[in-house]
Amino acid sequence: MAFVIITITIMPEGIETDLKLIEQQAGHIITHHEGKVQKSVTEPIAFGLKAIKITFSRDEKLGSTDSIEEEIRRIKGVTSAEVTSVSRAMG
Repeated sequence: MAFVIITITIMPEGIETDLKLIEQQAGHIITHHEGKVQKSVTEPIAFGLKAIKITFSRDEKLGSTDSIEEEIRRIKGVTSAEVTSVSRAMG
């Protein structure tokens, strides 16, 4: 069985946006779509703005992550959500 390791980058609306709340809600969405969150970090972008990068694994048979990205974009305070890395892992 093969798994994919996916990193999704989430951009908040502004520096006052609650990143922990967005991270929690995104984690629930990923879990709902049969993903398992491996790691979550915030990364400075510019002028105090930080992006959230969530790395998760899921069975490659589940296919595209479009629905996950779409649901995360609907979280209040999120400007964009985009898969920035996909790699295959055997396990």
